[in-house]
Amino acid sequence: MTTPSVDRLPTGPASSRTTPPPGAAVPEEAGPDPRLTDGVLADYAGCFGCGEESPHGLRLRRTGHADGVVRAEYVVQRAHQGAPGLAHGGVLATAMDEMLGWAAWLLGRRYVTGRLETDFLRPVPVGATLYLRAWCRGVDGRKAYLEGEGRAGAPDGPPAVRAAGLFVEVPQEHFTKERMN
Repeated sequence: MTTPSVDRLPTGPASSRTTPPPGAAVPEEAGPDPRLTDGVLADYAGCFGCGEESPHGLRLRRTGHADGVVRAEYVVQRAHQGAPGLAHGGVLATAMDEMLGWAAWLLGRRYVTGRLETDFLRPVPVGATLYLRAWCRGVDGRKAYLEGEGRAGAPDGPPAVRAAGLFVEVPQEHFTKERMN
């Protein structure tokens, strides 16, 4: 996979901890997200980020991926507000974590968040649609370095939030019920 040739913001929140080291490669997509093809890892309806059965969840809706960039939309609900009428920053960070995770999983391995850095660029009102996208900046061993953004009102709308993250590859057993008991 080559570096996405999309209209991206310059690298923003990435610190040295979420910036890939020199020589880290951006791998080709490995195929479908393992959560969509593996029974143990299949997205479950109770996921706070994308699940349809989470009563107050974000319910991010994937709109596709191409050229290493995953896209989704998120409509800010009243239950997601912090200040009156505005999205809570923690909820926006959760949306970005979900997006970076989706981009990491497109690499065909199982990843979890190791570090998340988020910049809040403008308030996002309740009822607004946030157009989200995320991509991989490099992989070094078990570490994947991701970046993403959310734009308010339209895919080319003003940037409202951006994030950088370090995700760590884990074995499938990390997600099994036996591990959680």
